[in-house]
Amino acid sequence: MSVIEWLLEGDAAIRWQVLRDLTSAPPDEVAAARDRVGHDGWGARLLALEDLDGLWAGGACFPASYAGGEPGQPWTATMHTLQSLQLLGLDPASESARRAIALVAENGRWEHDGQRYFEGEVEPCINGRTIETGAYFGVDVAGIVERILAERLDDGGWNCEVENGSVRSSFGTTINVLDGLLEFERATGGSADVRAARRAGEEYLLERRLFHRKTTGEVAVLAYLEFAFPYYWHYDVLRALDYFRWSGADPDPRMAEAVAVVRSKRQPDGRWLLDRIHPGRVHFDLEAVGTPSCWNTLRALRVLEWWDASA
Repeated sequence: MSVIEWLLEGDAAIRWQVLRDLTSAPPDEVAAARDRVGHDGWGARLLALEDLDGLWAGGACFPASYAGGEPGQPWTATMHTLQSLQLLGLDPASESARRAIALVAENGRWEHDGQRYFEGEVEPCINGRTIETGAYFGVDVAGIVERILAERLDDGGWNCEVENGSVRSSFGTTINVLDGLLEFERATGGSADVRAARRAGEEYLLERRLFHRKTTGEVAVLAYLEFAFPYYWHYDVLRALDYFRWSGADPDPRMAEAVAVVRSKRQPDGRWLLDRIHPGRVHFDLEAVGTPSCWNTLRALRVLEWWDASA
C-alpha cells in the first residue's frame, strides 16, 4: 500500500484533503468527500458533543467545570473545538456548521469579561484564532481584526504577554494572528493594512528562520521541532510551513532549515509519526504519540510538494 492509499483509507477529514492537495481528483469528488466530514468520523463525533446552547463543555476558552489544577490546559471548550472542526474541513455552508455558529454567536461569552464570542477578548493569540474560525465560518470579525492590527509590535509580530510588560513578539502568538488574518483575507479580500500586517508578521518568523532566536541563532524552543496535532495555540515549524504554503507564498531560502527538519522526520516507510500531544483534557484522541500520523504525513507531504515545486 502506498502512503497516499494509506491516507485515503483514513478519516473523512483526511481523505478529502488528500484528494484536494495531493492528487488530481476532480472538484466534484473532492466536494463529495468533504461533505462526509460532518457525518462520519472525527467531525461527526465532535458535532455530537455540542451542548444544546451551541457551546462545547459549557465554555468559550475553558470548560464550565474547569477549576484549575489539571495537567496542561483543557481543550474541550468551544474555541478549541471550533478550530478542530475548521482544520478537519467542516463545510461552513453545511447545516450543522450554520446551526453551531449561530448558537455560539448568540450564547458564547468569553471568560475574561463576558464579551460576546465573535467580538473577541483581549489576548491576541485568542483573538487571532477567533478571527480565523469566525472568517472561515462566515462571521463578520472585522472588529477584532481592527484591534489586532493596532496591537502589532515594532518587531513585526504579536505577543499575548504585552499586558505583562513584554515588548517583543512571540512565535506562538504571531502564528495564531497570521492564521487569522490569512483566513480573513481569503473570506473578505482583506485590505492593504491587513496585507501589510501579515507580511510584517511573516518577516518576523522568516528573520528567525522559523525556529531560531534572532539574537543568538540558537533554537528558540526545542518543542518547535516536534509536530503535534491538533496544535491548538502552540507553534511548531510544520505548522508554520503549512501556513506559508496555504498563503500562496513563494518558498523563501530562510525556510530551508525548517524544511530539512520536516524531511528528517520522514520514516523509512514514507510516513511521519505523531511526535507529541499537547497535554490537557480532550474529547477523544485523534492519534497516538509515536505511531504513524495521518495528520503529520498529510501536512508534511503537501509542504514538501510546495517546496520542491520551486526547485
